[in-house]
Amino acid sequence: MDKQKGKKKGKIRTKLLLYIVPTVVVAVVVLSAISLVLSKNSLTKAATSELESSISNQGDNIESWLDENMEFFTTVKYGIEQQRPSEDELQQILDSFYGYNSGAPEGLYIATAGGKLYTASEASYSFSNPTSETFYKQGITRVEMGYGTAYINSEGNRVISASGILNDGSDEIKVIAADVGLNDITVIVNSGVKMDDARSILIDRTDNTILADIDSSRLGTEISTSSSDTLLSGIAKAISERDYETATIGKYMVAYDEIDNTDWILVSYIETMTILKDVQTLGNILILVAVIAIAIIIVSIIFIVSKVIAPLSSITENISAMSSGDFTIDVKADSNDEIGVMGSKVNEFIASMRNMLSSINNESVKLKEQSDNSDEVARVMYDASMSQSEAMKQLNDTVDQLAEAVNDIAQNATVLAGVVADTRDNSQQADASMKETVEISQQGREDMEKLSVAMSDIEDANNKLVDSINKVGDASEEITNIVGIIGEIAEETNLLSLNASIEAARAGEAGKGFAVVATQIGKLAQTSAESAQNIASLINEVHELIGDAVGQAQNSAQSIQQNSERISVAVETFDKIYQNINTSNSLIEAMIEDIQKVDDVATNVAAISQEQAASADEILATSENMVEQADNITKSSQDVADNSHELAGTSETLTSHVQQFKI
Repeated sequence: MDKQKGKKKGKIRTKLLLYIVPTVVVAVVVLSAISLVLSKNSLTKAATSELESSISNQGDNIESWLDENMEFFTTVKYGIEQQRPSEDELQQILDSFYGYNSGAPEGLYIATAGGKLYTASEASYSFSNPTSETFYKQGITRVEMGYGTAYINSEGNRVISASGILNDGSDEIKVIAADVGLNDITVIVNSGVKMDDARSILIDRTDNTILADIDSSRLGTEISTSSSDTLLSGIAKAISERDYETATIGKYMVAYDEIDNTDWILVSYIETMTILKDVQTLGNILILVAVIAIAIIIVSIIFIVSKVIAPLSSITENISAMSSGDFTIDVKADSNDEIGVMGSKVNEFIASMRNMLSSINNESVKLKEQSDNSDEVARVMYDASMSQSEAMKQLNDTVDQLAEAVNDIAQNATVLAGVVADTRDNSQQADASMKETVEISQQGREDMEKLSVAMSDIEDANNKLVDSINKVGDASEEITNIVGIIGEIAEETNLLSLNASIEAARAGEAGKGFAVVATQIGKLAQTSAESAQNIASLINEVHELIGDAVGQAQNSAQSIQQNSERISVAVETFDKIYQNINTSNSLIEAMIEDIQKVDDVATNVAAISQEQAASADEILATSENMVEQADNITKSSQDVADNSHELAGTSETLTSHVQQFKI
């Protein structure tokens, strides 16, 4: 319990919040992160789709523009081939298409294998050797008109030529062509971007030349995988590997589209951060929402937890009161959940403890009363033993006096025998001797009367001793009964202690304090039982000693009775002696004649005196033994009193332990 007091008390509310709040925060953060990742992926997919849609639209525009121009060029070519005009008619046709098509404002022109060039009159074409020009080399390879690679024309403009063999029915090989300026394609490429902040590049994959770019400084430049520009080197690598899947290169997302009927690759790109700009905004919104949600959830959790565990505070206070010994409390169990069940069970435990403590208290009161009764009986027995000891001491003194008187009688009898002998030898001194004998006999008669009175006193004292011993025996039997009751109370208390330990074990942590008290009560009950057994053993010894003392007292009574009878005989004998001496005093002569009889009587008196002296010694030894036994009884009575006091102290200790609890 001291260790528990030394520990810092923690609250369930705090622990629940420490577990729940971080979990909720982590869950909200994880959900927000997942939402952000999903949003990023979704926006990335949407941006990719939008970028691919944009580049597809651009490619369609370029293809449409090229197809439109090509359709115009092919129509002119087809018309010339069908019409088969003369040179003048051909010149008129070429002049009529000058400025007709915005894609080829210079119109169409024709070059022959002989190096002759036909152009519109207002056209600015000037070739010294048309057959060496790019348009001718590209056009001579195909019957139908098609777009070739980009090059710089004679006027310094970057163009692509739509060229093909012209079959006008003449025997001379001719190539018809039209130059399309790349500036127009650049405008189409850049204006066709639907996605904000996205850019496009048109590349000729035959030589990796940039045909169109918003950055005019890069027009006509060739890209390569070794370029220092990460974007351009990545695009060059993709083109060389023919990998036209939308991918991320560096910080850009790049999409590709092949322009039909050309070797051109339209590349559209946009910075990833631009795409994820909305994701950042969404992330900020999610963070704000998460913070607000966490705050609301935490407040809700605190409120709910406080509401749910509020009854636990009351139960905790009640359990703390129980641990300090207060069982007057009443636990409220209003709810039907686990906390309510716990409260009702605590109430049941309190009621059980109240009943048990009341029972222990009642038993301790009974034990106190029994111990007080035992103490009183021990006191009575002690007083009786003290009285017996005093009586035995008085008996011992009387027996001692009796022995001295008997010795005196023996001495007087010896003197009487000597006197008789002297009387036989010297009858002249008989008168004086007889007077002396009268006095001695008178003294002997008085002594014998005293001895008779002393023996009567001894007999009365012995009878009182027997009565006292019998009372001690009765008291010892009563003490034995009381000790049996104490043993039963100790066993009952031990059972109550065991039940209390079981109930405390069922109570768990809250019952540890009471378990200590129950264990102490069990030890006290065990000590009381052992003390009761010791007292019973002592009482049995006392009872045996009392039996021996009663037997010896009865023997002493018989001896005293016999001695009393003998003393009565001696008194009667002394009366006869006294009478005879008186008669002899008057009839000295008769005494002389009967001196032999006196001598016999003196001899008998001496023998009787010796026997009485021996009996007196035996009575003295018996008296001393009875005095020793009386002292032993006194000591045993004192032990009984001490054990009764110890039992009373045990009862008071048990009562004090029980009184620590409030019921």
